[in-house]
Amino acid sequence: MSVLVFAEGSEGQIKNSSLEAVSYAALLAEKLNGKAVATVIGSYTNEALSAIGKAGVTKVLHVADEKLAKPMAMPYASVLAEIAQRENAEVVLLPRSSLCDSIAGRLAKKLDASIATGVTELPDISSGFRVKKSIYTGKAYAWIELTSKVKILTLAKNAVAPMQKDSAISVEQLQISVPDGDMAARITQTEKATGDILLTEARIVVSGGRGLKGPENWHLVTELAKALGAATGCSKPVSDMNWRPHHEHVGQTGVKVSPDLYIAIGISGAIQHLAGVNTSKYIVVINNDADAPFFKAADYGIVGDAFQVVPKLIEAAKKLK
Repeated sequence: MSVLVFAEGSEGQIKNSSLEAVSYAALLAEKLNGKAVATVIGSYTNEALSAIGKAGVTKVLHVADEKLAKPMAMPYASVLAEIAQRENAEVVLLPRSSLCDSIAGRLAKKLDASIATGVTELPDISSGFRVKKSIYTGKAYAWIELTSKVKILTLAKNAVAPMQKDSAISVEQLQISVPDGDMAARITQTEKATGDILLTEARIVVSGGRGLKGPENWHLVTELAKALGAATGCSKPVSDMNWRPHHEHVGQTGVKVSPDLYIAIGISGAIQHLAGVNTSKYIVVINNDADAPFFKAADYGIVGDAFQVVPKLIEAAKKLK
């Protein structure tokens, strides 16, 4: 059984969430006694594509059409559908992102496929094809059986760790014509989030809440983030009060993150915020209120004044570097 995985990138580099999907595809293909093939769309150097080989898939189909330089769901879905048919792929895998979520539904329609989103582990193929996915904003899990010939999966972040292999890749350049109707919409302007590390791709996220008392104290968050090589986030009240830009708002109605480590400083832990971070591998909470709800979800908690605790963490992190 052939597995096709779409590797999404940004600014000429393959995203970490895509490398997770590539490794998942390699493991799935091995389980199915098949082969895994990766597809990238856009402009990438062979050096950038080499990350796919390290993640476990050695064959890459590269569609570098200038018309597809900017990510758009409709033409990308058409390209992936044609490649899936060429490769006789019975499983098409995408990383979880706003772009790939939009592609997945269109792709399922084009391929007459069943679909499961937010898959968290390899499927159970003992009697059919069943996948486990998160539901209710990560508070529960469901097993979904996919019965169609072609199956579309989107992978939840942190479902697998990217492999670290020393494998060479073979890159095949493809030319695929895109229907004119798919190009009816076009991107006229792109506003990028500020910061060295994007929230959605960060392995470590440091977030602050109202407990920091004002924007003038935000240097505690940014200095700790810099020392740890982390992205910065904030709670909804903080963005509502314009202490921080809205694209840093982490939570159910903001950005949902799944880092290896999430550090919450002065955030009480409202259910809406927890819904955006509860798939993090480890959660550390710093709050002077021992009864803050966030401590119930934390792997590690520090009951103390952030203005005393965080400078010591910054100092320790700098020493570790």
